Amino acid sequence: MRYRRLGRLGWEVSEVGYGMWGIGGGPGGFTGWDYDVAPRCLDEAVEQGCNFFDTAWVYGRGVSERLLGDLLRRHPDRRLHVATKIPPKNREWPPGPQDTLDDVFPADHIREYARHSLDNLGVERIDLLQFHVWEDRWAADGRWQETIADLKREGLVDGVGISVNRWEPTNCLAALDTGLIDVVQVIYNIFDQAPEDELFHRARRDDIGIIARVPFDEGTLTGTLTAETTWPPEDWRNTYFGPENLLPSVARAEKLAADVPPGTTMPELALRFILHHPAVSTVIPGMRRPEHVRANLAVSDGQPLDADLLARLRAHRWDRQPTWWSQ
Repeated sequence: MRYRRLGRLGWEVSEVGYGMWGIGGGPGGFTGWDYDVAPRCLDEAVEQGCNFFDTAWVYGRGVSERLLGDLLRRHPDRRLHVATKIPPKNREWPPGPQDTLDDVFPADHIREYARHSLDNLGVERIDLLQFHVWEDRWAADGRWQETIADLKREGLVDGVGISVNRWEPTNCLAALDTGLIDVVQVIYNIFDQAPEDELFHRARRDDIGIIARVPFDEGTLTGTLTAETTWPPEDWRNTYFGPENLLPSVARAEKLAADVPPGTTMPELALRFILHHPAVSTVIPGMRRPEHVRANLAVSDGQPLDADLLARLRAHRWDRQPTWWSQ
C-alpha cells in the first residue's frame, strides 16, 4: 500500500481507502449487505495496509459507524483515520434550491450528530467530520463556522470537510475561502473528470485534501451492467439507473471496454485513472466482499498509467447536469 498526504491535515493516508456506505445497509442505500461478512472485509483491508475509512451516520442509521468503531477496537495498535458525515436535518440529498442553513445544518443539529457519531464510533475525537451535502450560498453564514470552530476548540473534531453534491465540483469554493474546510470529498472517475477543471487546482494551491468517491460510477465502471440489469425495489440504484441513465451508461461502458488493456479489469483501470492525479489524496471504493477488498487495494502498487492510455481515457469524459434522479 502506498500513502499520500491528506492536505494540510498532514495525515499519511492509504491512497486506496474504504467507502462504507454499502456495508452499512439499511433504508435508502444499496441492498445486499451482510453484517457477518462486513467485519472480515474491514479486517482484510487493515491487513492490506488500508488506514482510511469513510462512513456517515446515515449509512444504516449508525450501523456503519458502529462497524467502524468495532474495527478500531479490534486493531488498537494501528493508526486508522476515521471520517464521518453529518446528515442534512431535512434528509434531502442534495439540498433543494430554497433550503436554508436552518433547514439543513442548524448549529444544534451539527452538535447533535457530532455527538451521535462520537458515540457510535466509540471515540473521544472524530478525525474528519464532513457536511454530507453542501450549498455555497451558506458559506458566509457565521453560525456553521462558529459551531465547527467550537467543536475543534473543544477537541471533539480534528479536521472538517465537505462532501460535494453530485456533478457540482465547484459548489464548495466559497466554503474553502473561509479557511475552515480541510478536505473536499468529490465524485471523480473516468466519466466525471470535471473536478480537474478548477477544484483540483484550488486544492493543490491551498493544500486541501481530496477524497475521490464513486470511482465506479455506482457500478457502471465495473463493466458488469447490462440493459437488462435490475435491483430489488428498495435499492436506490433503481432511481439512479432509471430509463434516463441506464442505457447511456451501459453504452459508454461498452465503448470504454475497448480501451481496457489485456490483463486489466475495468475496475482496476478506473482506480488507476483516479490515482494518476496528484491532487487526489485517497479514493474510497465500496467493498462488501473480501475478494473485492484484495483486488481494489492491490491497485496501490505505484504503477503509473501509460501516457497514451491516459489520453484515450480522457476521451470518455461525460459532463452531466444534476437532475432529480442524480441525488
